[in-house]
Parts: sequence; structure tokens; C-alpha cells
Amino acid sequence: MFFRNLSFFRFPLAQAKSFEQLDVALADCRLKPVGPLDAMARGFVSPFGGDEPVLSHRIGAALWLTLGGEDRLLPAAVVNDALAKKIAAIEAKDGRKLGGRARKRLKEDLVHELLPKAFVKPSRLDAMLDLRQGLLVVDTASRKSAEGFVSELRHALGSFPALPLNAEASARVVLTGWIAGEPLPEGWQLGDECELKDPGERGAVVRCTRQDLAGEEIAKHLESGKQVTRLGVVLGDHLSFVLGDDLVVRKLKFLDGAVDQLENAERESVHAELDARFALMSGELKRLFVMLEKAFKLSRAEA
Repeated sequence: MFFRNLSFFRFPLAQAKSFEQLDVALADCRLKPVGPLDAMARGFVSPFGGDEPVLSHRIGAALWLTLGGEDRLLPAAVVNDALAKKIAAIEAKDGRKLGGRARKRLKEDLVHELLPKAFVKPSRLDAMLDLRQGLLVVDTASRKSAEGFVSELRHALGSFPALPLNAEASARVVLTGWIAGEPLPEGWQLGDECELKDPGERGAVVRCTRQDLAGEEIAKHLESGKQVTRLGVVLGDHLSFVLGDDLVVRKLKFLDGAVDQLENAERESVHAELDARFALMSGELKRLFVMLEKAFKLSRAEA
């Protein structure tokens, strides 16, 4: 269950008190099956999956939550094709063209007719909260999905003033400095992937993979004025990831130095295995965030 992408939010430490009755709040916001005429449904589910009754899992100050979803798949092409056939049949019968309002009403009726027959796609979105740091980490690189999680949690708690990270230092300047030779945080090394952009409105974009980032080719791009917008980083033998100038972590991988800790012990159940993985992951994510906080001078959320 290791996270693969990290979108960060900060919330006031005083907000941690609202999590004391979390299970009660989440029970009223449990995922319900999507209705026959609804396009989607969202609600909280057990982090352990299946029919587990618990809707949260906590180890120390780390809290694991999962937002479940059901989406009816009704492709626009299917609707438009059926609509075109209905319009053609009506116009042939009546001998006149349908107006815009009639077409819109016909399309709405058609969607209501097709939705109950559409396939339902399930989904889950995991998140970790660090109640000591005032930190929320959502396992997605999509700003929309991450903010959707925050919105659902805010609905469950009644109030949850979480905000995206606020960095005093320009992330793009810091990333560009690292690739230009400035020292990285202790224990960090450059990876083999980066994205560089010309700062102009329609500037060129260069994406490099499996590339020596300290080589002459990258240096020439920097000399031409391009800035780093995404940078591959390796954190010791524990983590590798791509860090963007939006401070979103993508392509997160847990390396042998981290994973080996799990392989040295036998566990009696899947539940125990997931528990161990979450404990390991939450520790690694806390350590990573503390480094990001220092490197980019991240501010705390105000109470």
C-alpha cells in the first residue's frame, strides 16, 4: 500500500483535537453505492479494504484514511452517437429541424436513460495525516483529486482548514540551483530525470530521462536560461522520486534500504502486513517532509 505520489497540505495543530471523535464523524460519511441516476459517489471506506468496519487506522501521530469512490462510465461518444440517431429519427418523422433547447432536453433525457445501464468503476484514494506536524499527504499528483479529498474530510469533520504548501523560497530557483551544483540536503543525490522550461510565455520544454544531470548537455540548457521544473532525487538507499516546482512528489519508490525492514519479520495476517507497511511508510514520509520543510522554508498553517 505504499504511496506513489504525494500532494501535501498543512493544517493548524489545534485542528488535531477534531480527530478525537473521527470514527464517529466518518461513520456518517461512509461510501454508499452510487445511485442509478447519479454519475458518481464518494465516501470513506476502510484502509484495509473489503468489509472491514474500521474507517481509520492510527499509529502514534500518523493517521491513515481512505476515500472510496464509484463512478458510472458513460462515454460522451456513446451519448452523442445515441443522440444523433434520435435527432435524425425525430427530424425525419416531423420533417423539421430540432431547436437548441429541444436537443438539450433530449440529451438530458438520454443521459437519464443510459446512466442506470452504465458500468460502475470503483476507486480509492489514500491519505496520511501527521497530527504532530499538522500535515496531510494525499496519494495523488492531481490537484483536483487531492482537493477533493480535503473537501470530503472537511465535510465529515465540519471544519478542516487545510491549505496547500506555502514556500518562502522559490521551488523552481531551488531545484535549478541543485542541478547547477549547489549542495542538496544531506543524504540527497541527483537522480536521472528532469524537466527544464524556458521561463518565457511560450518557452521551450525539455524532458530528460536516464540522463546524467550533472553533464554538459544539461549545463547548456541552464546556460540558455532554462529553469528546472521537475527533478529526480534519490534519498539515500530509502527513497527515489521526482520533485516538481509545485512541491508535488511523483514516481515515489521505496528502495531496498526501506523495504528490507519488512522482509526480516513474519506476520500472521494481511492486516498485520498492511499495518507494518503503513508504520514504515509514515516514518519515511515524515522524514522526507522535514527535509522539504527546511529546503523550501515551508510555513506552518495559522490557527
